[in-house]
Amino acid sequence: MLPLNMAILKFFTSGKEACRADVQDALRAQYGTFRAFSDKQMDEALQTACSNGLIAENRLEMDSSGNLIIYYKSDQEMIDTIRKYVD
Repeated sequence: MLPLNMAILKFFTSGKEACRADVQDALRAQYGTFRAFSDKQMDEALQTACSNGLIAENRLEMDSSGNLIIYYKSDQEMIDTIRKYVD
């Protein structure tokens, strides 16, 4: 099993847009019991990946409670970089 941060990056190699909740839904079966699976720590992992140029903020939304939802996506160059280190 990959470390959680690598699994998060691998998730984005599909090239599809996703928010934190989408990533958590996809990884919950394997990583749901990890302490780092909390909303706050997942947001930090996604922002770190974004800061490192492996994913990019694609769009922003507000949910019905007024919370900001950030959607991320990787372009082909980012996907190639992720695959170089994760696959």
